[in-house]
Amino acid sequence: MPAIEVENLSKTYRTYKKAPGILGAFKGLIHREYEEVHAASRVNFSVEEGELVGFLGPNGAGKTTTLKMLAGLLHPTGGRARVLGYVPWERHDEYRRQFSLLLGQKNQLWWDLPARESLDLNARIYGISAEQAGRTVDELTELLDVRDKLNVMVRELSLGERMKMELIAALLHRPKVLFLDEPTIGLDVSSQKKVREFLREYNRANRTTVLLTSHYMADIQELCERVVIIDHGTIFFDGRLEEIIDRFADFKLVTIDREEPENPIELDSLGEVVEQSPTRVRLKVKRDRVVPVCKELFDRMPVKDIDIEEVPIEDIIRELFDRKSVPERPRV
Repeated sequence: MPAIEVENLSKTYRTYKKAPGILGAFKGLIHREYEEVHAASRVNFSVEEGELVGFLGPNGAGKTTTLKMLAGLLHPTGGRARVLGYVPWERHDEYRRQFSLLLGQKNQLWWDLPARESLDLNARIYGISAEQAGRTVDELTELLDVRDKLNVMVRELSLGERMKMELIAALLHRPKVLFLDEPTIGLDVSSQKKVREFLREYNRANRTTVLLTSHYMADIQELCERVVIIDHGTIFFDGRLEEIIDRFADFKLVTIDREEPENPIELDSLGEVVEQSPTRVRLKVKRDRVVPVCKELFDRMPVKDIDIEEVPIEDIIRELFDRKSVPERPRV
């Protein structure tokens, strides 16, 4: 049985439309107009035990709303969901002991206490013995390289150190399912890398089921073989990350380094010129035109080196989000 099962899950908010100005406020006292906002609309997907799945979408797409419903913080308007066999919004104690939700922009640690005291409090809430909690904290602080920060006030920690402590707090009770919403947001490159390495190793060692949202494509590329993409509350892609390139990227990047510096030449007929300098030319070329374009470039200029590469995955995702029309939904 999948660890996470979602079927036609929907969440609709009813919002009040206020007319501008004082007159609009008075009109609102007599008659109010409302509109419905579909934060999630008939969402369908499942996640197997031990999978680490990327959950992608632009701002306002419905990612966090879906995670909150799966964590039992929101009650859906329609549809069904089961996590570890439980209905999340029924909030059974046994379920709450087996999952964790980490929101990158929310704090669960006490700001004016050392991190160790917040972790001790969490251990008591979950009924974890002091001995077991101590072993877990020792292991996780060692992996995340923050053992020497346990007795530092949370407000005095750097953003990266604080996020690592938040991650330890989320994993203290050894959850079977972990919902991560932007866990590396605002972190420097080094801290992002450390958190990614930790999550990869933790998932491998414990077979924890992870559903991860992130705007950093490096998080997704390094951690997730499979991605689920949601936009306007509806899922339009569910599959392997490599399939996105195969299905939605119909071009490649061709880079030519010249033997000697030369003046720019007309190349618009070959593809989209991404870069052109006296020593380098870079074109975005249709996949089926790569070979003839390369031959044409060899004929037009002395070539020192040539490189043909896929367009960066973040560019493809960004282009997908910018499209006004949603692609046909594949089977989920």
